[in-house]
Amino acid sequence: MAAERIFDRAVSVRVRDCGCEERRLNVRVNIELLSISNPVHKKDLAVRLTDDSDPFFLYNLVISEEDFQSLKSQQGLLVDFSAFPQKFIDLLQQCIQEQNKDIPRFLLQLVSSAPALDHTPVSLNVVETNPFKHLTHLSLKFLPGTDAEIKKFLANCLKCLKEDKVMLEEKLKKTEEDLTRQLSYTQQSLSEKSRELDKLKNEWTSYTTALSNKHSQELTSEKERALQAQTQYQQQHEQQKKELENLHQKSIQQLQNRLSELEVINKDLTERRYKGDSAVRELKAKLSGLEDECQRAKQEVLSLRRENTTLDAECHEKEKLINQLQTRVAVLEQEIKDKDQLVTRTKEVLDATQEQKVILEDSTEEKQRHIEKLETTIKSLSAELLKANEIIKKLQGDLKTLMSKLKLKNTVTIQQEKLLAEKEEKLQKEQRESQEMGQSLQMKEQEVCKLQEQLESTIQKLEESKQLLKTNENVITWLNRQLSEVQMAKKLDSPASAHAVGRAAVSPLAMPDRPSFHSTGISHPISPLYAFQNFLEPTHGKNGNSQCPVPRAGTLTFFSLSLQVQLNSQLLKQSRCSDVHTVPAAGHAANKENGDQLGLESKYFKKKDDSIPLRGLSQNTLNSEYLRPYLPAKAQPSPKAAGTPASAYFPG
Repeated sequence: MAAERIFDRAVSVRVRDCGCEERRLNVRVNIELLSISNPVHKKDLAVRLTDDSDPFFLYNLVISEEDFQSLKSQQGLLVDFSAFPQKFIDLLQQCIQEQNKDIPRFLLQLVSSAPALDHTPVSLNVVETNPFKHLTHLSLKFLPGTDAEIKKFLANCLKCLKEDKVMLEEKLKKTEEDLTRQLSYTQQSLSEKSRELDKLKNEWTSYTTALSNKHSQELTSEKERALQAQTQYQQQHEQQKKELENLHQKSIQQLQNRLSELEVINKDLTERRYKGDSAVRELKAKLSGLEDECQRAKQEVLSLRRENTTLDAECHEKEKLINQLQTRVAVLEQEIKDKDQLVTRTKEVLDATQEQKVILEDSTEEKQRHIEKLETTIKSLSAELLKANEIIKKLQGDLKTLMSKLKLKNTVTIQQEKLLAEKEEKLQKEQRESQEMGQSLQMKEQEVCKLQEQLESTIQKLEESKQLLKTNENVITWLNRQLSEVQMAKKLDSPASAHAVGRAAVSPLAMPDRPSFHSTGISHPISPLYAFQNFLEPTHGKNGNSQCPVPRAGTLTFFSLSLQVQLNSQLLKQSRCSDVHTVPAAGHAANKENGDQLGLESKYFKKKDDSIPLRGLSQNTLNSEYLRPYLPAKAQPSPKAAGTPASAYFPG
């Protein structure tokens, strides 16, 4: 015999008893096709009604092809036996769709002739309601299940529950093993990263201390040289001024002598001479103003031409740097995708465990209900035993006349006691099984809680990594912006120095406009942007000892990428700490010249006491602790560069 299940759902049914009010009941309808091949091949339709809350509620109906013909003739059906199961299922689905409405169009009625559903035959009616009357489409008569059928049904339910329990335990073990492996791998990677971070911090601190000492010495020496040069230029200026005053006095005396001679000869032309002198003075003033404007225009033309050439070179370098940063961004995006996949997998595992938990809870509730029903049956049997004992006491007086009847009664009571003992043993077994299931359920709940905590921790780490990626992108854009400003400032300062030498040669009074520092190769006061650019590129002065080997654009690319790694690890460490770092008010004032800091948090721009403020670059760029470990070894200051003046790197 082969059974094919075609429908198994819970349906809301209205129960109508004899002499009782109509009530609702959730009944599970199970429809199966039974194919029998011995001795004759035929098919039967088996319909079973059960209640999930009452395991002893069982009604069966088996319809063969011969029974269907009589049912078809009695109720006027128009379908054959092969199409009847699908039509019956369609009617049940319409009842399910309408059961939540106040006035359903299709409904199921379970009608019983007895005052209660107490193992009596019932009829299941599929009724359609309309404004005129109730139309019964189909009426099926069900028989209550016998004790053997109920036992068989309960045994099948228990078997299914045990199979589900074994499957859930296997799945739970697999998930535990996977999660423990992932946890051990992540802990190992975290320990390795923390070691690398500590190593890089130590290297950077040693490098910065040496660099700060060197720059402080160079700064003091350069200040002394600047003061000496200033005093020399002031003395030269005073000497030239005295010589010009003497020449001017001599020329005035000569003119006065000549004027006295001309007065005697040309008394009549004095008025014309005064007018001519006034006109000549006005023209001289205009001529001097026009000459100054012409020189300024020439200077602007030269500076603009030089700016065009420098901007072309800068564009080429920026394109190279952009390509390198794009490759780095692609690598980071791939890492984020991998982490997203890992989070989705953990979510799927969590959903599966939650579903298993719900199934286990339902099974325990069903077993508890079954135990309660067994207890009620035991109570009823005990009451019957008490009644039997009373009857035995009454019949003891009639022992002589009713000896044969008493023997029969004794045999009946012995059998009942045996049945009672068997049922008590079964009840104890069920109680033990329910206790074991409760303990296993508690263990499963604890394991599910642990898995949820691990999932929350992984989600938090993923969010932190996303925030770190955003901050890294902001830092990269900010460094690019600062590099462009520094390079432009350098190119603006180099033409200005060349022009200052030309002005000194063309000055009408043979006086230079700005002092030139021959020891450093700079002919005008050094701007802070040019000083920082000299920190990025080696300066080639006249002296061979004034070179400072510092890496160029390639090293800066390595510097920006390594800075990104440092910021990642630093932010992870700060997310675990509860200390809140505040930025001093002096740090805010020093960064006002740089404008917006591209959305970076204030903890990346913390003020240091040993820092030197620069107008063209943020003070935190040179003094931040995040930049220390990433300068290469070639950028370390050499002892030969001790003679380089400090004004080439920082303003006085």
